[in-house]
Amino acid sequence: MSALETGYLPLALSSSSLFQESRSELLPAFLYGSAWKGERTADLVFQALEAGFMAIDTAAQPRHYREELVGEAVRQILRRGVLRREDIFLQTKFTPPEGQDLKGLPYGAGDPLAEQVRASVASSLHHLRAGDNLVDEEDYLDCVILHSPMETLWETLLVWRTLEEFVPKRIGHLGLSNVSFNNLELLYDLLDVKPAVVQNRFYGANGFDSRLRGFCRENGIVYQAFGALTKNPALLDSEPVKALAGVVGLETQMALYCLVLSLENMVVLNGTTDADRMKGDLSELDRIRYWISAAENQDFWNDVQTQFKKLIGDE
Repeated sequence: MSALETGYLPLALSSSSLFQESRSELLPAFLYGSAWKGERTADLVFQALEAGFMAIDTAAQPRHYREELVGEAVRQILRRGVLRREDIFLQTKFTPPEGQDLKGLPYGAGDPLAEQVRASVASSLHHLRAGDNLVDEEDYLDCVILHSPMETLWETLLVWRTLEEFVPKRIGHLGLSNVSFNNLELLYDLLDVKPAVVQNRFYGANGFDSRLRGFCRENGIVYQAFGALTKNPALLDSEPVKALAGVVGLETQMALYCLVLSLENMVVLNGTTDADRMKGDLSELDRIRYWISAAENQDFWNDVQTQFKKLIGDE
């Protein structure tokens, strides 16, 4: 199944029947990426939600994210009655001390690792709460990602097992980021709550994560691609991307997004700061989906897909 075809991908349940049925089990094709937005975070996230983005990615990492401003935007849209909390997929991350600045840490730098995890989750629940006051028992996070594996396997397992304490009441799904194939394969068999998502940089330097993405497909893990545009100038200039853009009348950036999203079990982080492009990217996904469905376009579409897969090592 591809997110381009359906507009979303189902997430594997983290805790079978214990999962809260009212929460989202579907991950949209685009997540709005809130990294590096600084003081503009609240305005941009609000614009993204207003434009139709239904999933927001953030992190408890003040160095690169303003998680509290993401929460402000979410509460603003909820107050207007435009969306309900269960309509929005909110994803954040636990970032180890090595990836943090000392200023604004969501936990004590000298605290035991398990307490750092619990404090980070508590901070994220507060920042991303639905109401204007304190966190209540109904507040939850749709997904929490371990921002990168820890330095040792023991520490990684400790972090993960601490996060498992919050599943399913406070956290719907768990995931991994910046993880190698070897680490993912090793960890997968050791984890009680399996990762529902992997968020990695999608670019040529790591072979487009071909082997790791294959593992994700085999195990029902959704691969979240970041850097799909910014890290891939060669793909933007490639023949299948330019051919698709020319025939359908797309910008090359959107043509690349479409080809990435046509890969099985993949979604994309989209961090545009242009309000018109937010709306345009979503509407163009609908347009290309309609175009693909036409029988007369199937041969061309299959051809550019095959060419693209060869470029990224999937054929």
